[in-house]
Amino acid sequence: MVLSCVLINAFAGVAAASVPYSGKEGDMEVINLWKLANEKRDILRFSTLFTAQNVRDMLSDQPGIEKAIQWCKQTAVTHVYVETFRSGYTAERAALEHAKKTFEDTGIDVSGCVTTTNVGKTSTGWKLIDCYTDIPTQEHLQEIFEFTASIFDEIMIDDFLFTDCECEECRAAKKDKTWSEYRCDLMVQMSRERILKAAKAVNPDVKIIIKYPQWYDNFHNRGYEIVRQTLDFDKIWVGTETRDPDDKRWGGKAQYLAYFIMRWLGVIGGGKTGGGWFDPYGTSPPTYAEQARQTVLADAKESLLFCYGSLLKDTGPANVAKLRTEIPALFELAEIVREKPIKGILAPKPPNSEPHNEQYVFDFVGMLGLPLVPSDEITDAEAAFLSVHALKDWELIPKLKRMMSAGKPLLITDGLRDRLKNEISLEADNVQILEVGGDPKSLLEMDRTSLLNLREKMLEPFGIAFDAPNKVALYLIGDDCVVVENFNDEDVDVQFRMSGLKDAAELVTLPVNAKIDMQLKDNDLNLSLSPRSMIAIRINAR
Repeated sequence: MVLSCVLINAFAGVAAASVPYSGKEGDMEVINLWKLANEKRDILRFSTLFTAQNVRDMLSDQPGIEKAIQWCKQTAVTHVYVETFRSGYTAERAALEHAKKTFEDTGIDVSGCVTTTNVGKTSTGWKLIDCYTDIPTQEHLQEIFEFTASIFDEIMIDDFLFTDCECEECRAAKKDKTWSEYRCDLMVQMSRERILKAAKAVNPDVKIIIKYPQWYDNFHNRGYEIVRQTLDFDKIWVGTETRDPDDKRWGGKAQYLAYFIMRWLGVIGGGKTGGGWFDPYGTSPPTYAEQARQTVLADAKESLLFCYGSLLKDTGPANVAKLRTEIPALFELAEIVREKPIKGILAPKPPNSEPHNEQYVFDFVGMLGLPLVPSDEITDAEAAFLSVHALKDWELIPKLKRMMSAGKPLLITDGLRDRLKNEISLEADNVQILEVGGDPKSLLEMDRTSLLNLREKMLEPFGIAFDAPNKVALYLIGDDCVVVENFNDEDVDVQFRMSGLKDAAELVTLPVNAKIDMQLKDNDLNLSLSPRSMIAIRINAR
């Protein structure tokens, strides 16, 4: 099955934007990614960021800007973020304004960015981070945003707008609040006064985006208050960096994290939710591309490739070359998922909920072939997965009782069971206990037979069955689309069963050289997927 792509010839002025790639049968197709990106920009956009240091070193002369523009066209980038401040350095106004005008004259949209690292008084924790109890630090932050708003009508804030300081000044100001309460209140108030109010006083038209990091289980502990801040800011963005799970420095995360957090914050942000942001650190071309796939699959409107300078060195060039081959199919995938409802097992993570010893358990459960529907609250559902995060819901017990009495399939972690043992009995035919043992990553060691038994009850309400090894994810998109992704380094055989399944048709496969075989027999769809590949399938039931 050959990936359907459009053959687009290079045209005058943007020939450098045409890149060849090898198809499954060894054929060479030339895709003009710049032309394709402009045709599809209402569906999905690719963007990149130039740090303040990139502005100084790479955009301060005409050859540097021309090289950057050529790279953007070759990579389908139609939107750039030009940063004014990072790590104590402020880019010069003349360089910022010249870069902005040059990009815009080329047809590339431009926004600003601020990275709030080393703004003022250093935190007692992470040395890049600041003490925002300190008034001079707040005043400098305000100056940075006033300066940036004088140049740009839209400003992204990179995900360092938090604090972990425990200096004497912070301790005195905290009083009897918990650190989480104090930091959330501090950062909300400071964002309102020193960023939003200050920037809009300079430029009433400016829109400001807060980008949340990928470490969603620690947001509140460091001052990210996603309910109030999402209401306050004009837009939100999402860190979808998963990197290589086995990388010694950057690893430890499951690839599904990018999908879960993008969908979860999408529920909270609604129409304010913009795009996902991922980087090349600790990645190889396959794991870098997986970040892009998960971001798009989660219905992000834009994918930001952080950052231009880093993508020119180390693994960056190989990662970008790989991504370019997948961009045409990613546009197709975006069209498939755009604003479609997802179906499956409710997976609630209430805002500011404590993970206890089940940090990021949702990401690992998603790797088990269970199609999750991320949510910020526990609601009525056909099936639900509940972890210790659910303890944040003060109506948890009555909600559990209702679901149990209704016979809804429930998957409950051992951690939640243990914390509820004196309040409710979870011994019921429709309840399964997921043995996490305080180590969510250990779920990736579950064998195929155990997974099959686990899925049998959880997927029954949806009229489907799924048989696959560990680290094969299943997504149910809309009424007629199924996506299967193999995160393993070896071939896998998978069976998807659906009552009354009439026919199935391939929509998108990735990567372009994936070896995927699909056979439909009776109600069974049998798939063979090569390592680190995915397929989107249109299904039709009688």
